Amino acid sequence: MPAPRLHRVAVLVLEGAKPLDVGIPAQVFTTRASMPYEVRVCGATPGPVAGGDGLAYDVAHGLDALAWADIVFVPGYRFPDRDDPPRAVVEALIAAHDRGARLAAISTGAFALAATGLLDGRRATTHWHYTRALAARHPLVRVDENVLFVDEGSVLTSAGAASGIDLCLHILRGDLGVAASNHAARRLVAAPYRSGGQAQYVPRSVPEPLGERFAATREWALHRLGEPLTLDVLARQAGVSPRTFSRRFVEETGYTPMQWVMRARVDLARELLERSQRSVEQIAADTGLGTGANLRQHFQRILGTTPGEYRRTFTRGE
Repeated sequence: MPAPRLHRVAVLVLEGAKPLDVGIPAQVFTTRASMPYEVRVCGATPGPVAGGDGLAYDVAHGLDALAWADIVFVPGYRFPDRDDPPRAVVEALIAAHDRGARLAAISTGAFALAATGLLDGRRATTHWHYTRALAARHPLVRVDENVLFVDEGSVLTSAGAASGIDLCLHILRGDLGVAASNHAARRLVAAPYRSGGQAQYVPRSVPEPLGERFAATREWALHRLGEPLTLDVLARQAGVSPRTFSRRFVEETGYTPMQWVMRARVDLARELLERSQRSVEQIAADTGLGTGANLRQHFQRILGTTPGEYRRTFTRGE
């Protein structure tokens, strides 16, 4: 079996870089047998870079890493609304994008991408504390302050550090499939899937114990996707009324309960298509989607493809 194509990842450390933001892509995409990625941490020049929060970095690579990479991550950094990154950095990001690399910002790294002009006319997000500053500094960017991440194809942005994990898992899911993304999520002890459209933070009016109870309900449902899961069943398990459950569930996840169940079933079907030889009819029954026709319909609506084409995509060359 031929080896999978190696994806080359550059993590660009700017002055004042936030340590958690730097560590997320470096850890998620670190080279291992199950992950066909190679990571290079770089700066404007090789050598020491002053970081934020009391940490500094000694990077081995300069901007040549951006000419090498397929994906360039720009972690968040301190005081992004004061000055743009050095001109050489901006030009290297533009050149990488022109060459076909994807650019992905974590948190305030979005300011560096905005400085390139590549976000003009596109949706983008950043940490909620800086969304207004981003909109004021770069008025052509369509700033969305109510989402975890935004995928505009060749440029991607995310909110705070934790949503950087969501963005990395989203990229993994597109590159390698659901099985690889779920494996990485388990290794990170992270939620395997949070919608990019989910709110950046739960409104303060929602009590924390309720949020914990709903997380337990989602976990409970994930182990029962082949069973009937109605709004009443989920609300009963959570111990609240269906109306309360539905309203609070949307606030927590960005989806209605039934939309979330449907996407969870489709994700499970994707993993079974990737990792098993079961027929479409068998997978539809196992995931609670009923019939092969239903599975095909939801695949087309949610993913824009068919189960057969999806399976071929992730088993090609095996």
